[in-house]
Amino acid sequence: MTDHSISCEVRELIAEVTINRPPVNALSSSDWKDLADVFCSLGRRDDVAVVLLTAAGRGFCAGVDIRETAADKDGRIIVQVNKACRECFNAIYDCPLPVIGAIHGFCVGGGIGLAGSCDILIAADNATFGLPEIDRGALGAATHLIRLFPQLKARRMFYTGITVDADEAYRLGAVEKVVAPSELLEEARSLAREISSKSIEALRLAKESLNGIELLDVKKSYRFEQGFTLELFTSEDSAEARRAFIEKRPPSFKKKADK
Repeated sequence: MTDHSISCEVRELIAEVTINRPPVNALSSSDWKDLADVFCSLGRRDDVAVVLLTAAGRGFCAGVDIRETAADKDGRIIVQVNKACRECFNAIYDCPLPVIGAIHGFCVGGGIGLAGSCDILIAADNATFGLPEIDRGALGAATHLIRLFPQLKARRMFYTGITVDADEAYRLGAVEKVVAPSELLEEARSLAREISSKSIEALRLAKESLNGIELLDVKKSYRFEQGFTLELFTSEDSAEARRAFIEKRPPSFKKKADK
């Protein structure tokens, strides 16, 4: 199963899904939909016990393609992108099988949504995690950030846009193991092989039960916060942040006293 940005290979009960959209794996709304479709399809197969989500290139995922949203004039594109992201994160979270994320390089923006929807994460020692949305005229994926990091750490990350490196993510319990980049895929595959040795029926029931008892309703929480994302997106500050990002300059925000 392949398309221009997403590939999937199934071998010995393990499905390996790879994101490959150079240069930084920033995904368009159609890419998010394609990724969601892959996970929905895998969940219906009886020859898959576990899914490994990974990425080609120099980083895991830079999130939403800012150039797509920068062209938005009336809010229709951001609504489309929001829907595609939501459905993609839900498809991973709801996948009836365990999902392992193999994270290298940058995991930011929508990449946090992907990582935070997985069951287990393995990280390369060059991995960094963050939500720079506040500097891009946007909000989003705080729901999934809080699945990875403690509440107060996540709030600092959300307010400031700072990133957390792999060692700190491990210390805080977000990732299962940190390895050298050259060892990342084999480490993740080794864990996938261990899981795939279990009963597929038991794995499916285990996944359903774990999702059912999770205190945080990821889907409702993310839908709630998307309302604020849309509200911010329609503001002049958001438009200025997107312009500054495209033009590679610091943003110039009008303060209330100047208005």
